[in-house]
Amino acid sequence: MTDPLTSGDFVAPVVRFAPSPTGRIHIGNARTAMLNYFFARKHGGTFILRFDDTDAERSTEEYALGIEVDLAWLGVEPDRKFRQSERFALYDAAAERLRREGRLYPCYETQEELERRRRLQIARGAPPVYDRAALNLSAEERAALDAEGRRPHWRFKLDPETVHWRDLVRGECHIDCASLSDPVLIREDGSYLYTLPSVVDDHDSGVTHIIRGEDHVTNTAVQIQLFEALGGRAPQFAHHNLLIGADGQGLSKRTGALSIAGLREAGIETLAVAAMAALTGSSIAVQPVHSLPELAGLFDLSAISHSSARFDGEELKALSQRVLHGLSYEAVRDRLEALDIVGHKAEPLWFCARGNLEIFADISDWWAVVEGEIEPHALEAEFARAAAENLPPEPWDETTWGAWTGALKQATGRKGRDLFHPLRLALTGREAGPELAKLLPLIGRHRAAARLGA
Repeated sequence: MTDPLTSGDFVAPVVRFAPSPTGRIHIGNARTAMLNYFFARKHGGTFILRFDDTDAERSTEEYALGIEVDLAWLGVEPDRKFRQSERFALYDAAAERLRREGRLYPCYETQEELERRRRLQIARGAPPVYDRAALNLSAEERAALDAEGRRPHWRFKLDPETVHWRDLVRGECHIDCASLSDPVLIREDGSYLYTLPSVVDDHDSGVTHIIRGEDHVTNTAVQIQLFEALGGRAPQFAHHNLLIGADGQGLSKRTGALSIAGLREAGIETLAVAAMAALTGSSIAVQPVHSLPELAGLFDLSAISHSSARFDGEELKALSQRVLHGLSYEAVRDRLEALDIVGHKAEPLWFCARGNLEIFADISDWWAVVEGEIEPHALEAEFARAAAENLPPEPWDETTWGAWTGALKQATGRKGRDLFHPLRLALTGREAGPELAKLLPLIGRHRAAARLGA
């Protein structure tokens, strides 16, 4: 197939992110969401959020809303949104069409019978592929099984062909469908498995590109045949590598591993999560970015590696701090206001303290230093008296610290750490922090004198 984005006939892409609301999304799910979102934004396309919620027992409204919150925090805004649970009439119509055309057929074997047959095939050295025995049942035999109370599951009859596609990440791919079992599309209880609703929705919503994890590669040939059986044309596929944890294990939303909600609660910056999700496991260096459009500009499917991508939580923390330290005041103004950090000191405090923050919430500690109360650290009486006596008159600026400590050095004979460290403790209550030359004017003479014990 020809990718319309790289051919002369441009078609604005339509992509989708299709989580099951059976848990909160993690960094690996976010990777798929971000890659789809960036692809749509970079090429002027449409991004669909589709909830694959046909599993009524495990899907919950709480998880669906939680996923929307997580995506919104990441800056991912869907252009369209729908749920599979509202579209069963479409799936029923598609299933009926496949039955009429002889591509969907009933099978009455129990799981135990299928397992025994599979073991026997393996023992004989044969591939454990379903033998289509159900196709040989007569109408009378099917009626007798129905009368026994057996309910069939329904399989899609594959054409015994080799399906080829050009994967936008993995290159030329093919799967011999003769080596596959006819997949089950409908369970005995009439509920749908993933495959049929997914293909029907992709076809109905005009999806042009399916960007998903490489664990779905083996599904692709079946889905291409199913698209064609339903009278459609298969989209382009791009199977990206999967993120694995530092322990080498896969990520699971059911265990809460690196959940987006957990990262948000831990104070990790949104742009750091987005950059790690999109760039890890590619030839593009993971780096701090200032906006999602900037990150989208770096994005390129062809840069994604074919091997698994190891995700390092400590690297994420370090990246988050690099992002945080580079944020402008305008980028954080609303977040500062939410912490009641407002007024003429807010902007200079941000530029003074941002390089010392581990997470954004730490700025509240430095606001308390310049506008509130701190845990007192008393100076030696003689040094405290000299420090207070030599405090320069206001107005103060960034030269005040140097003038004050220079005078104290002359008055007390102290220098280096013996001079500076006690002053830092008394003025800020902290062992380390921003440059005192910039912080002192924000603390102000009245508050500084009080903390010196004057």
